[in-house]
Amino acid sequence: MSITVSALRETAAGERRVAITPEVAKKLRGKGLRVVLERGAGTSAGFPDASYADVEFADAAQVIAQADLLACVVPPHDSVFGGLREGAVVIGQLRPHGAAERIAQLTQRKLTSFSLELLPRTTRAQAMDVLSSQAAVAGYRAMLIAAENAPKFFPMLTTAAGTIRPSRVLVIGAGVAGLQAIATARRLGAQIEGYDVRPETREQVESLGAKFLELGVSAAGSGGYARELTAEERAAQQQALADHLKVFDVVVSTAAVPGRPAPKIITKAMVDGMKPGALIVDLAAESGGNCELTRPGERVGHGEVTILGPLNLAAGAPLHASEMYARNIFNFAELLVRDGALQPDFNDELVAKSCVTRNGEAVFQG
Repeated sequence: MSITVSALRETAAGERRVAITPEVAKKLRGKGLRVVLERGAGTSAGFPDASYADVEFADAAQVIAQADLLACVVPPHDSVFGGLREGAVVIGQLRPHGAAERIAQLTQRKLTSFSLELLPRTTRAQAMDVLSSQAAVAGYRAMLIAAENAPKFFPMLTTAAGTIRPSRVLVIGAGVAGLQAIATARRLGAQIEGYDVRPETREQVESLGAKFLELGVSAAGSGGYARELTAEERAAQQQALADHLKVFDVVVSTAAVPGRPAPKIITKAMVDGMKPGALIVDLAAESGGNCELTRPGERVGHGEVTILGPLNLAAGAPLHASEMYARNIFNFAELLVRDGALQPDFNDELVAKSCVTRNGEAVFQG
């Protein structure tokens, strides 16, 4: 009997992505797997049921009851775990940090679960890296939001009414989201600079046509993330950054580490020193924000400066975000299926390090 791979319609507020797209459903069927989806699972992402070929549809309860492997974008309601058969596998962004109740639900049902945010940042893991694929969407959309809300044009314009100077834009954090934000600002014609405490990012920033902002603080870390700054380094960074922020029209901040509060990089005093009409778009709002004044999901006015804290930006471009996410899911699922059965190889680093629960035992110790 073939393995049944399933996905539900995402029910989190504002979530429009889907974990299995028509393209990936076809690939799964090509591997001899059965695909069962909840009716309308992909509709909000731009994939109506009719776009799926050779896929079965059912209501949510039937999908849950039949699933051997359930793929999700964000954690489903705990009742979903309760309806899965013992020994089933769950793959997705399970947000295990600080989620003791969710992990307890998974263990009680003797489920094996994998949270793809936990994948090591290695070359081999890139094809499964949901953080990177969704961060690319978020960085792109963050800069579009900035352009929409800024009181100035981004590009230089020569008009009959005179020349309009380009906006000066700073992107803080040169990870995937930051680099995509830089590339988008460049396409929009802004005068763009990028900053990161990891010196190895200079080449990437400059390759996109941006200037690398040098603040004299270096904090190269491991796993693709910066190490935590010392108190002295943080003070030096903030003083140097405060001096530079005065000239920028738009600042997009992207510094975040999964499972940890976002580092506070932009202080209230720095915002006080920014030019009238300046705009901050804080991509780290979901984990507390890089700016002290950020309020997640809200627009904050502080003097003449505006701070935006957008949430779940990837869900705002659900079609392409889902396409990338579903490919990540498929590539990881290939590690779990051998000889037509679910047989995860826990000697594989990617499988072992992304595991949250295994046959009813909690593995994740974050």
